[in-house]
Amino acid sequence: MTTDPLPDGFEVPDDLSGLDGTRKDPELAVLITQIAGAEPLAAACAVAELDVLAVATDVGALGVLQDTGDDAPDHAAAAISKLVAGVPLVLVTRWGEQLTCVRYADGAADGELPPGLVLGGAPEVLEDLLTGHLRVADLTDVVASKDISRFKAVRMLTGAARRARKNKK
Repeated sequence: MTTDPLPDGFEVPDDLSGLDGTRKDPELAVLITQIAGAEPLAAACAVAELDVLAVATDVGALGVLQDTGDDAPDHAAAAISKLVAGVPLVLVTRWGEQLTCVRYADGAADGELPPGLVLGGAPEVLEDLLTGHLRVADLTDVVASKDISRFKAVRMLTGAARRARKNKK
């Protein structure tokens, strides 16, 4: 009996669930942003018509996407990164135990990042959400984008932009 060597570059994936040709929606999708608070992130999501639960952290706001179907997480990340041009964000999605981290800038995906690198400097609340040790419902001061009208969201964002310009002078 002879065994053929494996071809160069042959790799067995960690998660074999996608080999049947179907891909399930992620169980969780979180936007890691540099936006200073939960309210401004929720307002930006309201303007983009995204259903997100926003949570403030020490390094920026997290947005837990309520719609993880089809390409909704990618659409959400692109929309928010376009609204806050020049400020990159990271979309973290979880399928079972598999994490995928993609950087977005100016409305487009800008490449995958190693999950260990992303989580290394991330707030503890993100790790707890991703591992399932914590649910968004367990957190305080969560701001839902669906509770902010688009009109109010635009007012909030223009006011924040005006204050930022004023503070630069």
